[in-house]
Amino acid sequence: MTALSPELSPTSRSTLGRHAERARTDRTDLYDVLDAGLVCHLGFVADGAPVVLPTAYGRDGDVLYLHGSSGARYLLGDEMPVCVTVTHVDGLVHARAVFSFSMNYRSAVVHGTARRITDADEQLRALRSIVEHLTPGSWDHARGPTRRELAATSVLALDLGEASVKIRSGPPADDDADVEADAAWAGVVPIRTVFGEPEPAPDLATARPVPAHVAERAGPSAVPAG
Repeated sequence: MTALSPELSPTSRSTLGRHAERARTDRTDLYDVLDAGLVCHLGFVADGAPVVLPTAYGRDGDVLYLHGSSGARYLLGDEMPVCVTVTHVDGLVHARAVFSFSMNYRSAVVHGTARRITDADEQLRALRSIVEHLTPGSWDHARGPTRRELAATSVLALDLGEASVKIRSGPPADDDADVEADAAWAGVVPIRTVFGEPEPAPDLATARPVPAHVAERAGPSAVPAG
C-alpha cells in the first residue's frame, strides 16, 4: 500500500454532516482513537441484510487487521465492502435542557473493501498485531499458534484510506436563555476505563509471579511487592 496523506481526505461517505465542527482531519487523531480501543464493530451486508459484529483488531501502520473465524460464512469470500467503527465514551454531559444533553466521545469510522488474508506470513504478522494491541508483550510470552489453530482463524485486512474521526469534549453547550435561568444542574460525569489487578488462573501448576508486561498494563497496584 502506498503511503497515505497525513491529512484525512474526506469522501462522500466520510464527510460529517451534523456537528461537522467536531471532525478531526489529522491522521494521527485516527491512530489515537484506534490504538486506544479494544473492540471494534464490523459492519457488512450478508444475504441482503445488514450485520454488525464486535471483534478484536490491531493496527499495523495504515492497515487495520480484524480477527474472525474461518467457519464464519461472511469470511468465505476474498473481499467484501465493510464499515468499521471504534467509539470511546468519555463522559455524560448534563445540560440545563434535555435537548442539549450529550456525551463526550471519540469515534472513528473506516470505510473500504476488506480482504481476507491468505498469505501465511501476513497472517502471522496480522495475528501478532492483534495480540500485541490487546495484550502488549504477550506474543513472545505465550505459545505461538499451531497450524490447526491458524487454519481455524481468519483475518481481514482493511486499508485506512477512507476514514473519519469525530470528537466531542468539554462542558454542556446550553442556550444563553437556559444559562441565565439557571434552573437545573449542568456539568459532566466522566467515564473512565481502568485495568484491575491480574487474577491468576486457578489451574496454574506453580505460583508464577505476574509477568512484567501484564503488571505494567494493569498498573502499579499489580506489581508484586519486594
